[in-house]
Amino acid sequence: MKNRMFLPITIKGKNIRNRVVMPPMVYFGRAGNDGLVTQQHIDHYMARAKGGTGLIIVEAACVHPEGRLSNDQLGIWSDEHIPGLKAIVDACHQYGAVVMIQIHHAGIKSPTSVTDRPVAPSPVEGNTACELTVEEIEEIRHCFVQAALRARKAGFDGIELHGAHGYLLSQFSSSLTNRRTDEYGGDLVKRMKLALDIIHDIRRELGHKNFIIGYRMGGNDPTLDDGIKIAKLLEEAGVDLIHVSAGITDPDIPLPETPKNFPFNWIVYCGTVINKHVSIPVIVVNNIKTGEEAALIIENRLADFVAIGRGHLTDPEWTNKAMDKLEATRCLDCKPRCRWFTVGDACPGD
Repeated sequence: MKNRMFLPITIKGKNIRNRVVMPPMVYFGRAGNDGLVTQQHIDHYMARAKGGTGLIIVEAACVHPEGRLSNDQLGIWSDEHIPGLKAIVDACHQYGAVVMIQIHHAGIKSPTSVTDRPVAPSPVEGNTACELTVEEIEEIRHCFVQAALRARKAGFDGIELHGAHGYLLSQFSSSLTNRRTDEYGGDLVKRMKLALDIIHDIRRELGHKNFIIGYRMGGNDPTLDDGIKIAKLLEEAGVDLIHVSAGITDPDIPLPETPKNFPFNWIVYCGTVINKHVSIPVIVVNNIKTGEEAALIIENRLADFVAIGRGHLTDPEWTNKAMDKLEATRCLDCKPRCRWFTVGDACPGD
């Protein structure tokens, strides 16, 4: 019987050949201040598609130049970005991968090298970020929708909204960072208003067929119970695919407790719990390294997809090797900092 990890699955008419995902990981130092795709980006993603990956989610592309997480982040805020992004899509499709792109705004996490006016849902103690006006929120909403339209024009099979890791959409959804008292703050539904409005607008503009809307969310935003509620709201709004990662943490709020017999960490655990509460496909991610570990999740139906991050960085052939039961090049957990984020071409090192 074939390993379930290598059985296809269809989402919005897109046939994904297996359950292995390359999650969005920024290829630092390759884009310039203009956010344009380089040949290094194209080669990078093409190699992973050739290596058998079923679903590739291209790294975070920013919807507004002042919302970048760094000066070398890919852009999707201008039509000038479309030709380069299309080259990535064409390279991935050539080797049979379904390809999406994550669209993103850093909010309070935009560094001063990017903007002298980082923005946030509401003031944060110890940070100089400016509270967004309603008019500015509506402009950001428009930027996300336009980014999705550009992604469609570039040929992507879908987009993933970045609502995790403490970036802007996560800042809105979390009660830790959203203290607004207008329609964008208060209970969870109001805190999710920006994200839900963006989803509604994208679906209205692009229709319900043949374009995947994904959402990367924090399983703890700030608690697992909140994560479950967020996932249900996303499903009701028309999201096709949920990607569960980490949200905003607080020292006074304990992380979700992982059962003693659970073989993965709390982030993966959050994804498996959320998977039980929604009917749409769920991706789990974080520190899943081997084919055996990935297969354990899929064979036991703990999730629909497994995202392999560092494994794909160290070995573009990770998926093909897992299918052939060969050992892939392992991440070395370089210290004090992952080598990928300093000298990516030197990863995995020796």
